[in-house]
Amino acid sequence: MARPTIKQDLISAGNKQFSKLQELINSMSDEEQNTSFLFDDRDKNVRDVLAHLYEWHQLLLDWATANRTGEEKPFLPVPYNWRTYPEMNVGFWKKHQNTPYGISKTMLNGSHKKVMELIETFSNEELFTKKHFTWTGTSTLGSYCVSATSSHYDWAMKKIKNHIKIYRTE
Repeated sequence: MARPTIKQDLISAGNKQFSKLQELINSMSDEEQNTSFLFDDRDKNVRDVLAHLYEWHQLLLDWATANRTGEEKPFLPVPYNWRTYPEMNVGFWKKHQNTPYGISKTMLNGSHKKVMELIETFSNEELFTKKHFTWTGTSTLGSYCVSATSSHYDWAMKKIKNHIKIYRTE
């Protein structure tokens, strides 16, 4: 799938990949959805993957909302940067170790909806013109949105498919 470069494609790709992720999860047995991955990874189960996606949605929502209203805020919270964000992801993982699987699904469904609603509020130019907003640096707001939605959903599906493949061959 080509990386979206216009608002309509961004929305379509985000919703399409989210639906595919939901279909994949719904195709799994309850045991497959709740059992630990049989490979080493930061994320140990489907809940962890869903919580990870939720937290990245929160980053996007908080960042865009703050900056849009005049509060200068970096995408990654202090003290993290693009070299240290894996440590932030570990923090997200730790934060959700007591989050029930069903709650992680509900949280992600809600945050996906909010992200798509946020995207709707921006024009095509605001989303895909480089340097349109000072707070996006040399990138576009749309590229952040792609990363938090369709691209991240692809990452999640690959991880879950790997889990299914290994689990079903054991």
